[in-house]
Amino acid sequence: MKVNIDGEIRHLFAVWYEDDKVKLIDQRKLPEKIEVFEASTSDDIAYAIKDMVVRGAPAIGVTAAFGLAMAKKKGEDMNLVVEKIGKTRPTAFDLFKAIAYMKANNFDMSAASRYSNEISGRSKKIGEYGNSLIGNNSRILTHCNAGALAVVDWGTALAPMRFAKADGKNIFVFVDETRPRLQGAKLTAWELGQEGIEHAIIADNAAGHFMRKKEIDLCIVGADRITANGDFANKIGTYEKAVVAKENGIPFYVAAPGSTFDFSISSGDDIPIEERAEDEVLIVNGKHLGPETSHARNPAFDVTPSRYVAAFITEYGIFKPDELSRLRSIMEKDLFMKTPK
Repeated sequence: MKVNIDGEIRHLFAVWYEDDKVKLIDQRKLPEKIEVFEASTSDDIAYAIKDMVVRGAPAIGVTAAFGLAMAKKKGEDMNLVVEKIGKTRPTAFDLFKAIAYMKANNFDMSAASRYSNEISGRSKKIGEYGNSLIGNNSRILTHCNAGALAVVDWGTALAPMRFAKADGKNIFVFVDETRPRLQGAKLTAWELGQEGIEHAIIADNAAGHFMRKKEIDLCIVGADRITANGDFANKIGTYEKAVVAKENGIPFYVAAPGSTFDFSISSGDDIPIEERAEDEVLIVNGKHLGPETSHARNPAFDVTPSRYVAAFITEYGIFKPDELSRLRSIMEKDLFMKTPK
């Protein structure tokens, strides 16, 4: 991704391996400052994933891949490391795809590097295919952050927007703030600003207003796990956006690499949904919201049924929900995707 640091445009990755450490842009610190988190042990990796130093399913997978290779190089007990990292985020399927891939490749660092390069390259293809869905003067809604920070580079939902901008298309992006951790307001808006893409942050509950007023032409979101029937899990609040989009005749697209598709699960009912600490809802910028005696519920994701999805944008092309069996057949011929589960 392109980043302006003190007037100098630099290209940064969300996660990389250097000097025997896994290095990550600390996404908790954005947009106020760019700070690099350095992980030297598997405990650091587990913390970085669990505490959302890194987030976004593909980026979580890449972090796990590098973390597993690093742990092997440093002589850690790999059975314990796999168990520890596998417990960090239950919903994101890329985490388990990366663990299976690294197991199959003896936890070698070269395999981790290849995994990272594959994910980045596939995200670029998502951008190329998704660009075809964006017309000039399109007004796009996105939810949460599915940009380069959520992958390694390019992004998923934001990749088509990057390509549209590069093609000279005039686009405008409505950015849901994404309570409770504000990934849209903090991360997506920051990425779009770095790319010079015009946008506006909106409250999560304002999206329906702009849809009804016909100020939104299409929606593009990412995903954390997609099942065999096309149901998918994404950041909490996605489901209601998809329902309202359907009601208003607005196409709702899901951008994700093959590593996010979990064909072993038949429907969204079987996706494990992570519930996080209530303080993420109750405390904002150190200030407690509401009565001190009140508690909160904090599901990190929700499931959107496939009937609300216009199509999935993948590195293999664009597929409607009823075409996922064909996508599965294509993926079965892809050696990278045939990693044992």
